[in-house]
Amino acid sequence: MKAVVLAGGYATRLWPITHHRPKMFLPVGENTVIDEIFEDLEADDRVDEVFVSTNERFADTFAEYLADSPFEKPTLSVEETVEEDEKFGVVGALEQLVDREGVDDDLIVVAGDNMISFDLGEFADFFESKGTPTLAAYDVGDRERAKSYGLVDLDGDEVIDFQEKPDDPKTTLVSIACYAFPAETLPDLSTYLEDGNNPDEPGWFLQWLQGRGSVHAFTFDGAWFDIGTADSYLDAVEYALDGGSLVADGATVEDSEIGDVVHVMDGATVTDSTLDRAVVFEDATIADSSIRNSVIDEGATLTGVDLSGSLIGAYTSITDGDGF
Repeated sequence: MKAVVLAGGYATRLWPITHHRPKMFLPVGENTVIDEIFEDLEADDRVDEVFVSTNERFADTFAEYLADSPFEKPTLSVEETVEEDEKFGVVGALEQLVDREGVDDDLIVVAGDNMISFDLGEFADFFESKGTPTLAAYDVGDRERAKSYGLVDLDGDEVIDFQEKPDDPKTTLVSIACYAFPAETLPDLSTYLEDGNNPDEPGWFLQWLQGRGSVHAFTFDGAWFDIGTADSYLDAVEYALDGGSLVADGATVEDSEIGDVVHVMDGATVTDSTLDRAVVFEDATIADSSIRNSVIDEGATLTGVDLSGSLIGAYTSITDGDGF
């Protein structure tokens, strides 16, 4: 069995934080999202190779990361794009990877920015028991939120209908970016694309497959975070920290109030400030400030400011009087 970790997005909604780093490397507590995925796949003896699918812009970053990581299975597979508007779509990129790497085994596909509470080994067990294309599904429990996702309707654990970002959801069961495909269905990727179907979202491909045969859904309780916005990232941090806060040993915090869901990393300095629901990266400096619902990138300097709902880029300097 092979696996693909999708890591080719540019995460423009999280810029400037993700302008120079893949969002999969954003810390969530003591770990990163992609490390959680790698750990599951590394531990599963059925998976003998893990392809990390990324773009040319981040290829060197991933190569350096994998070279220094403890994981033995991941290898880099690079799509030929450097900007968002050059992307082939997820299905298009997956079809190219299957062709480029000569994949002809059963295949697990998971987004590298998915934070999920189940072990991917459980998902592989379910997939093997069914022998059909399989997706993971999570009940978001809110019809308004469900409008933003692809939804699945089930009969038992078999998918009988799909809705893609509907105005009037029939269900709140969301198809998340975790899939498995039997080896014999991989050539269908090319057929699907050659027929002019949507290349962007794998859910459309699963819907197309469901019209031709059985598709099953692995449902799970617990937690799922699709880290695409500042709010969803901070939600994932809150889950990882269990609602608490984490101040690294190498950070300096003096005469400050650290509230809930705060992560202050090594080398950062916080003085005479109040932080609540915030992530402060390495070597950032915050003084005489109030920071809420914000992410402060490495090396940034904030003095005498009141920020809420902000993304502050690396090495940015903001002081009282700059309009904040």
